[in-house]
Amino acid sequence: MTQHNSRARTALVVVAHHRADSLTAHTARRSADRLEAAGYRVDLLDLHAEGFDPRMNAADQPDWGDREKAYSDEAHAHMRRVLDADVVVAIFPVYWQSVPAILKGWIDRVWNYGFAYGRSKPRLAGKRMLWLGLAGATADDPITEGMRSHLEAGLNEGIAYYCGFAHSAVGLLTDAEERPQRVDAAGNLLVGDAVTGAEREAQYADFDRRAREFVEKFLAAEGVAA
Repeated sequence: MTQHNSRARTALVVVAHHRADSLTAHTARRSADRLEAAGYRVDLLDLHAEGFDPRMNAADQPDWGDREKAYSDEAHAHMRRVLDADVVVAIFPVYWQSVPAILKGWIDRVWNYGFAYGRSKPRLAGKRMLWLGLAGATADDPITEGMRSHLEAGLNEGIAYYCGFAHSAVGLLTDAEERPQRVDAAGNLLVGDAVTGAEREAQYADFDRRAREFVEKFLAAEGVAA
C-alpha cells in the first residue's frame, strides 16, 4: 500500500441506521475494513448507537450571523471529528430519495454556519466525501436513475461542494431488500417473492462487491494505491 504523506490519514465513517444488524451497518463495517486496509485510521460514528439528537436547538446557533459563535458542546465535539478527518464516508438507507432524518439532522447541527460554510476560506476545503446509499429498488427499475440524479444534486452539489470539499461522490446500492420491489407505470408498488438460500447468498456477495467497488473507486480517485 502506498501512502503519500507520513501522517496516518483519518476516515470518518458515519452510519445512519437504527439497527446494528442491518445491511447498512454491515456495509459500513466492510467499508471501514477497506479503508483501514488502504492505510486510514477509521473513526466510526454510529449516530443511533451514540445517541445523537438530530434536532437543531438554540445552543447550536446562539447567534446565527456570528461566524465565531460558541456552538453547543455536542455540535462542537462532532465538528472536531469532521475537522480531524481527511475523508468522510456516510452510509445510509435511502428514504424518500434522500438521507434519513438523523443524518440530515447531523448535517444541520454540525455543518453549521461559520463552521462548514459562510467563510471565504472553507474550513473543510480539501476534504473528500463519499455517500453510500442503500435502496430497496431493483437495478432495472426506471426510478433508480432519477433517484441517483436527485441524490447527486442534493449531496454533491447542495452540501459537499457548497462546504468546500475537494471531491464528493455518490454510490447508489440497489437491490438492498430481500424481496425485490419496484413501482410500475401506474404507481403501484410491486413486491416479489423473498430471495432465499444460495440465491440470497449470491445476492449478498454481489452487493458486497458493488459496495467495495464504490469505495475502491473513491480511493483510486485520490491516488491511494493498495
